[in-house]
Amino acid sequence: MATKTTEAPVAATTEEGTLETAQKLGLLPEEFERIKEILGRTPNFTELGIYSAMWSEHCSYKNSISLLKTLPRKGPRILAEAGQENAGLIDIGDGWACAFKIESHNHPSAIEPYQGAATGVGGINRDIFTMGARPIAQLNSLRFGDIANTASSRWHMRGVVKGIGDYGNAFGVPVLGGEVYFDPCYTTNPLVNAMSVGIVRTEKVISAVSKGPGNPVYIVGSATGKDGIHGASFASKDITGSSVDDLPAVQVGDPFMEKLLLEASLELAETDAIIGMQDMGAAGITCSTSEMSEKGGCGMDINLDLVPLRQQDMQPWEILLSESQERMLVVVKKGREKEVEAIFGKWDLHCEPIGTVTEGNTLRFFSNGTVVAEVPADSLVLGGGAPVYKREQKEPASFKENKKFRAEMVPVPEDLEQVAYELLASPNIASKRWVSEQYDTMVRTLNMSTNTPSDAGLVLLRESRNKKGLAVTVDCNARYVNADPYVGTMIAVSEAARNIVCSGGEPAGVTNCLNFGNPYDPEVYWQFAQAIKGMSEACIEFKTPVTGGNVSFYNQSVIEGKEVAVFPTPTIGMVGIVEDVAKCMTLAFQSKGHLIFLIGKVTGDIASSEYLVKHHNVHNSPAPYFDLKEEHLVHVVVTHLIKRGLISAAHDVSDGGLWTALVEMGLPNSLGFDVVTDSEVRPDAFLFGEGQGRVVVALSEDQEEGFLDLMRISKVPFILLGHVTKGKLMVDDEPFGFIEEARAAYEGAIPAIMEE
Repeated sequence: MATKTTEAPVAATTEEGTLETAQKLGLLPEEFERIKEILGRTPNFTELGIYSAMWSEHCSYKNSISLLKTLPRKGPRILAEAGQENAGLIDIGDGWACAFKIESHNHPSAIEPYQGAATGVGGINRDIFTMGARPIAQLNSLRFGDIANTASSRWHMRGVVKGIGDYGNAFGVPVLGGEVYFDPCYTTNPLVNAMSVGIVRTEKVISAVSKGPGNPVYIVGSATGKDGIHGASFASKDITGSSVDDLPAVQVGDPFMEKLLLEASLELAETDAIIGMQDMGAAGITCSTSEMSEKGGCGMDINLDLVPLRQQDMQPWEILLSESQERMLVVVKKGREKEVEAIFGKWDLHCEPIGTVTEGNTLRFFSNGTVVAEVPADSLVLGGGAPVYKREQKEPASFKENKKFRAEMVPVPEDLEQVAYELLASPNIASKRWVSEQYDTMVRTLNMSTNTPSDAGLVLLRESRNKKGLAVTVDCNARYVNADPYVGTMIAVSEAARNIVCSGGEPAGVTNCLNFGNPYDPEVYWQFAQAIKGMSEACIEFKTPVTGGNVSFYNQSVIEGKEVAVFPTPTIGMVGIVEDVAKCMTLAFQSKGHLIFLIGKVTGDIASSEYLVKHHNVHNSPAPYFDLKEEHLVHVVVTHLIKRGLISAAHDVSDGGLWTALVEMGLPNSLGFDVVTDSEVRPDAFLFGEGQGRVVVALSEDQEEGFLDLMRISKVPFILLGHVTKGKLMVDDEPFGFIEEARAAYEGAIPAIMEE
């Protein structure tokens, strides 16, 4: 297995590069030879640094792009080709578009949780507003180790949550949803995936392109420092015991600077004074200059002496590779310079011309009047000269072992009530209010799901003429994916779509954050390939094309000399359109006496459930029951029920099974339930199994006739579970306590752990 490091030797920028230097920078021997062929000479040290960053997995996607290209990318609402802009873009009607994207900041967060998470939030929001879109919603998907028994995992969680909260709250965009998951596999390498959603007038979208020889190139925003140097390469290697030595690769964020940059950028977008704009994320100036130039079929001359610096002793390669936050590259129409400078001056931001667009495709970087690097722009980027690999695949032995599990191998517990409350207190099931309460969910007052909770986050499109909204969600049960990457990833897409449908929305598009181990490990690469296959099939089924996203490999740790990967975690971010916000649907029971129905097939399956793992300590089982066509039919039926006003609440059955879904529906209005299990299915499976394609709905007696008529026509299985109570919980005529007891277990678990 290849070992990658990013130790940068100290050398003069004009010193000729060597194979040893290239390997220290993370390049393979064959890649060093390829660079020499491209340039027709041996690269100098600065040029090697440029290629090491741009050809890292983090920037080039060299081990994943061949598979990513198989994902569905076209659809009637798609406005930008996947991967060609800073974020995905879909048409939401009324002359408006939605820009959205999810990205990882895993490795920085493992080393420095607070700044790692904070700058992840800053970076993903810049991807949105560099397109001219105003961010209106944030989401995040977080993975940590066992917080109940591991102090370092609690440290990671405290730092990450505070970093997200402090940056996002100061920046002023509400967090509308997210997920938090715990497993020992994430102990050393937590996952921090941040998503941002924004809206823009379709005619005001800004492209990440450079063209027009003679047009000036500006750097705007913050000054450049030494933070984040080699950050892209740092993200393209395993976490080890010495990773703390890479701490300088973690960037430092300033949300107040970002807020100014947002307002200045949106004001700039109202003019026609610019050609293109791009965020300076991974690889900094190097990435933005090369990607914008390649897209526009041009070159650039950049004078590094003109870049505003925070530290005056910076070498050219440090300036080029710095990942200092809150910076962007802007190509301005010649003759409009004063107009652009005035806008950024108004917001008290740097706006410095550092170069010009040139004919051809060559990037030339100058320092002290000397060319310190000269490279073809297209040789650096994805789809140009960056290498593309297909790695070896091998099915893990555990895959066949998982399929041997049968529910009969474990007994039915004698005390189901005790198990039910133990599940509610399991960190993976318990309320994540400890997390969400640190986020500002109501800034800008567009959040429609705070007082009326729903399966997806709901945000009002105040600019829409027709009372539209957006439904947004992030989903992935990594345990399912680890058990069966193909089925588990289909489930992740399906759950995201199910959450949007249950909230009254129509799924429209997907962004993804693909978190996996080392791609040089054949078993990891097999997981990745299977996940892509499953994602593709599910996205085609739901007509939710992939608009872009992020691949994060090397999420694994060296523990006692052995490399241990995290669960494969292909996080799905999905956006849906709510055509009439008056028809949004809540998950909360509304009134005592309402009837409770379960829509979807009852299978008696307990595979990969939290119940099976926590109560029976069984970690090897297949993914839970799933059928893609059946799942889609359930979505169609629930959509019609909501549109026709035939239900008063809807909530999907997912982690924790039917019991957890019922408790979550009762908590908002302190209502209980009296339900009966299916006599043909073992009761623990009925209550705690996580078979997919199921939705719990509640309805009044006045709605019952119309509900039954529609369900009988649909041919989708459904059963009457029982009715809503004033607060008592009953299962098969046996008391299961009261809703306030369930609340104490559900809401008290994580705060008690985090107080340690």
